[in-house]
Amino acid sequence: MNSSSSKLFILSTSFLLSISSITSNSVLDNFLQCLPIHSNTSNPITNSIYVPNNSSFQYLYELRANNLRIISSSTISKPLAILTARHASHVQAAVICAKIHSIQLRIRSGGHDYEGLSYISHIPFVILDLFNLRSIKINITSETAWVQAGATTGELYYKVAEKSKVHGFPSGVCTTLGIGGHFTGGGYGNMIRKYGLSIDNVIDACLIDVNGTIHNRKSMGEDVFWAIRGGGGTSFGVILSWKIKLVHVPRKVTVFKVQRTLDQGATDIAYSWQHIAPKLPKHLFIRLQPEPITIGNGNKTIRVSFIGQFLGRSRKLMNLMNEEFPELRLQQNDWNIFVQLNPHGGRMDEISETETAVHQRGGYLFKVQYTVYWSESDGGIGAAKRYVEMSRRLYGAMAQYASSDPREAFLNYRDLDIGCNESNDTDFGVAEVYGTKYFNNNFMRLARVKAMVDPENFFKNEQSIPPLPSSH
Repeated sequence: MNSSSSKLFILSTSFLLSISSITSNSVLDNFLQCLPIHSNTSNPITNSIYVPNNSSFQYLYELRANNLRIISSSTISKPLAILTARHASHVQAAVICAKIHSIQLRIRSGGHDYEGLSYISHIPFVILDLFNLRSIKINITSETAWVQAGATTGELYYKVAEKSKVHGFPSGVCTTLGIGGHFTGGGYGNMIRKYGLSIDNVIDACLIDVNGTIHNRKSMGEDVFWAIRGGGGTSFGVILSWKIKLVHVPRKVTVFKVQRTLDQGATDIAYSWQHIAPKLPKHLFIRLQPEPITIGNGNKTIRVSFIGQFLGRSRKLMNLMNEEFPELRLQQNDWNIFVQLNPHGGRMDEISETETAVHQRGGYLFKVQYTVYWSESDGGIGAAKRYVEMSRRLYGAMAQYASSDPREAFLNYRDLDIGCNESNDTDFGVAEVYGTKYFNNNFMRLARVKAMVDPENFFKNEQSIPPLPSSH
């Protein structure tokens, strides 16, 4: 299972570095000297290279890392260098030179990968960080936008709102998510039941392949375009940007948060929620969030939060809730600004499981995310073993209520416990185990696409898609 830190940072820095002063390590030195040869001279790549002896290196490394349990581990190797690409040619150079000199690339946008695979490896590697590639160009006339991979969901929402009060985009609730990783895993948020996943509203992409060639949807082909929408884009190349279709939203929406403890009937209300949440009208989404709390005299109980968003005004919501979910006893004073959502249904039931790499469509009721947070005051990294074991016990206890044959998982909730390879190995049999849990029957098609575009398996991590062997 996974833990994560709530500590988030913002970076605005640059550093000019001479290649000759970087390192005496021959492999890294050859890689670094290769970079300017393959990048645009009008956008010097040396401005974007950081190595461990640089005073900004550790700060930059932690800045994009959102799971302090992982970066604090003594068993994790740090990158040989961090390349903060500022131009498409920097990405091209990183791919070409890493391939020539057999250095593994880890591609990072928001740094929110639950297992930290975007910024860790057990073998020598370089981080290709895309956070400087964050341009967002919106065309309200065509109701589309081009969004670079390093932009965050919050930046996208803000830019859309600047241009229009009746447009939005269905993606994550967390506003610090990098668009690159969020979309390649599928991406969902508070409009999933109305408009589906983020990838259901992607209409083009800009991809750099293993040869450093830039492709759009037409040149990459429909098989690759299908694979990068939910199949984990870092298995197939580096995605620079996405073209998205904006969706229509009301000028005003209503959000609410209702909390009930066990003594206040939370169990019965939660039971009712399970039956109605996936069947409510598409424009209403309610997420259930149970958590332990301490009450008077140090006793503990369970409090269940019902957190929702309604694409409309509060008066219409009140009428709908009184008709569909009266047990919640929603009141006008229950509105607030925080919303997290999990139920499926609605638009998700209308999309084929083969439309994109994400197959969890019709018939799936909910996504369940298990998250454990702790801070240094709770024991810091020393408490990791205890908290991880606690989350695993909870996960095991819930197993009987989740899907089986296979037990399935969602790629944006990455979990190495369901199966993984070593950092530099990709055993197809091992990959088939975790790949089937993430993608079910779509895994084999992903492996065929991988064999077409990256047969030597340059782009890989512990849970990447391997090339389909010729024997299959």
